[in-house]
Amino acid sequence: MVKARYVPMRAGSRAAAVHLRYLQRDGVTRDGAWGRLYSATSDRADGSAFLDRAEGDPRQFRLIVAPEDGPQLSDLRSFTRDLMHQVEQDLATKLDWVAVDHFNTGHPHTHIVIRGVDELGENLIIAGAYLAHGIRERASELATIELGPETMLERQQKLSREIDREKLTRIDRALLREAGQMADGIVDTRATGNNRHADSDRHLRIARLQVLQRLGLAQEIDTGRWLLKPQMEQTLRQLNEQGDIIKTMHRAMASQKVQRGAEQIVIHGKDEAIETPITGRLLGRGLGADELGDRVHLIIDGIDGRTHYIELPTGVMIIETTPIGAILEVGAAGREPRAADQNIAHLARENDGIYRTADHFAVVRADRGIVDPDAYVEAHIRRLEALRRAGLVERVDADHWRIPTGFEQSATLHDAGRSPGGSLRVLSTLDLEAQIASDGAVWLDRQLIGRDRLPVTMAGFGAEIETALEQRRQHHIAHGDARRDGKGRVFYRRDLLATLEGRELARVGAEIATTRDQPFRLATRGETIRGIYRETVQLASGRYALIENAKEFLLVPWRPVIERSLGRDVVGLVTEGGISWQLGRDRGLGL
Repeated sequence: MVKARYVPMRAGSRAAAVHLRYLQRDGVTRDGAWGRLYSATSDRADGSAFLDRAEGDPRQFRLIVAPEDGPQLSDLRSFTRDLMHQVEQDLATKLDWVAVDHFNTGHPHTHIVIRGVDELGENLIIAGAYLAHGIRERASELATIELGPETMLERQQKLSREIDREKLTRIDRALLREAGQMADGIVDTRATGNNRHADSDRHLRIARLQVLQRLGLAQEIDTGRWLLKPQMEQTLRQLNEQGDIIKTMHRAMASQKVQRGAEQIVIHGKDEAIETPITGRLLGRGLGADELGDRVHLIIDGIDGRTHYIELPTGVMIIETTPIGAILEVGAAGREPRAADQNIAHLARENDGIYRTADHFAVVRADRGIVDPDAYVEAHIRRLEALRRAGLVERVDADHWRIPTGFEQSATLHDAGRSPGGSLRVLSTLDLEAQIASDGAVWLDRQLIGRDRLPVTMAGFGAEIETALEQRRQHHIAHGDARRDGKGRVFYRRDLLATLEGRELARVGAEIATTRDQPFRLATRGETIRGIYRETVQLASGRYALIENAKEFLLVPWRPVIERSLGRDVVGLVTEGGISWQLGRDRGLGL
């Protein structure tokens, strides 16, 4: 079996890098180790160097080669090199490619990634027919040379094993070809008449047609005469993909010692909108079902008592670094307008569709709750600059912006388009067991004292959460952060989350200070901090940026917008809800 496709490359996209890393993920070798890239000349290919060479390529070709008798091949790596050498001869050009062998399924297979240029640097063109059939024929020839011709008995045995498969088989392809050649589209399996098939083949075909009939994909309209349903091929491909997904889910659940019944498994389609956010722990992740595109899958053990399979684009980069066991929320992307967009639209509606910075300054300066009005308005201007580049607003001059009707909806759709298929939030990088004894402000604490506590089903992971919540409650009582009255009610310390966060920051800051020349200091609300962004620190309470100046260092809430300033000077205003980074108009909004 050979699956092939070409993938257009977009400037600045990291999808190719993510795909290559997932091909090398843990657990794909014979001994369950990390996958190893190789090339035509090296057993340890450098993936980063390959990606550097491919920078600016218009496309990338991806192949999956799965020899039917893969376990019998002496060396899958040598087989792949021989195949790629033959492909180079057929295309009359040298190819720049890397590959990795996978043994994590019942059928050993190889992933091959080919650059989209030839040896002269010109765009590589591969005919569709060669991708669809030519490479498979070359692979078949090489397998036959090594293993010898397939005997009639071996062929019959392999075909017999395909009879009950819920996938598109070789018997199905033969039936579809025969139906296409007949004027009435009827497959004739009768022993008399024009039937040219041997008895053994005829019996295989009849047995397979009976299976297809049970699946609702074929109908015997007369004795020995069969009509194939138009959707037969597509349905069988979907059944095969669904079967592979279920196997993947069971492997992930088994690795985490999770048991769920078939009724508790939910597979979300690629184009299915996620209307209600799905919250749960991450059990597994990997490439999308076809393993060729720019999508990755997540297996989430939900608080609703069900285990979900969801595919997201590799553009949701946080997928890569999220540990197994972390608590996630996956929901529809861009469901609500940003607060900044709502502010801009409100001011524009009061001024015939024109947003004026002078008007905004007047409003915020009258609001005593805003500590730094200049930084607040500047954040809105950065947002407008970003939307202007996207063509959603028009800048009249330095202080006037034309805001169109429906601006909030357009801006929301624009944000959703940057992360199509759904948004992903990491609620906690710690699993439940680690959260119970943590000294930081963890997700369980927000469930204990939050007003908008998520509804939890008392089954599956939901039942585990209820147990963990009670254990976390007892932890707080034991440490003096909560008390239980005579009626069994529990009362928590005022500002519990802020207290826990402060404790963890003080502890971690003191630990880091032992390895640095500067002392640690906690930032205060309303303070403007300045310094060099040195690194990111992951705590139980969240992700923090380490900011260093000449006298000291601080740990402040991290935001994605700051990552581009690693190693550079930054300025930020500490607010009640976190921090507002002032990184210049070309940096994008960071609230």
